Amino acid sequence: MKVVGFSFIRNAVKFQYPIVEAVKSILPICDEVIVAVGKSDDNTRELVAAIDPKVKIIDTVWNENTREGGRVLAEETDKALQAIPADADWCVYIQGDEVMHEDGHAEAVEAMKKWKDHKEVDGLLFNYVHFFGSYEYIGAEGHWYPHEIRIVRNDKSIWSYKDAQGFRKGENKKLQVKSLKAVIHHYGWVQTPRTMQAKFLVKDKIYHNNPKDEDNFVVREELPYLLVKALHKFKGKHPKVMHDRIKSVNWKFEFDVSKNKYTFKDRFKTILGKIIGRRPFEYRNYKII
Repeated sequence: MKVVGFSFIRNAVKFQYPIVEAVKSILPICDEVIVAVGKSDDNTRELVAAIDPKVKIIDTVWNENTREGGRVLAEETDKALQAIPADADWCVYIQGDEVMHEDGHAEAVEAMKKWKDHKEVDGLLFNYVHFFGSYEYIGAEGHWYPHEIRIVRNDKSIWSYKDAQGFRKGENKKLQVKSLKAVIHHYGWVQTPRTMQAKFLVKDKIYHNNPKDEDNFVVREELPYLLVKALHKFKGKHPKVMHDRIKSVNWKFEFDVSKNKYTFKDRFKTILGKIIGRRPFEYRNYKII
């Protein structure tokens, strides 16, 4: 069985993306990893090239004219996905702000072996933990996506969907997947306040045809943190590859979890979810089989 990882990144240093940790987190289960490195304003390419000999880089230039709902992120994902050699059986996807927990490696490998010859299985579904503000807080249920596909079969009819959150197949068909207990940690909202604000501006350019004027953009470092309604204290353990980065944190973020804001709709979904054993009305960009 051959397994190839893939990812994409641009300006990882400038925006403090843990791309090194992201790639390292999937290396143990991959024979090689292909990273589409966009033309950057920093030394992102050198950073990625130094990770491991198993990492292969394809140089890209982001299409700045693609601003419909973050579609450029999917385009970059597809560049890496399409570069995966034909002899690979499975493709392991990781974004530049995600890290696969090593506790799930064995399960992922066993699942890939088990379902390799079952062509009806298009991919494998992972659980998500979303961090916000610091490595000590995670997003409350109902406000973040709880699962997503991060391993897909090496099928060239599979493509990155919308803003690269998930995948589709052929004529916009949802992938059929098997669910894992393995976990992905999403650290995209854990950055210094000023970097977080700069990220907001870049995201605005990626997602909208009429982005804000950068020259007149007022920097309010507290703004991103005013948007969150509910967080919980993280009680688990971080992936080993993240330990050094976490130790180097030079800012402090505090959130009073006793003041979490839940709507009646949120509370109703929580109660119903406990009764039926799953989150009700959850959007699923896949079909669990």
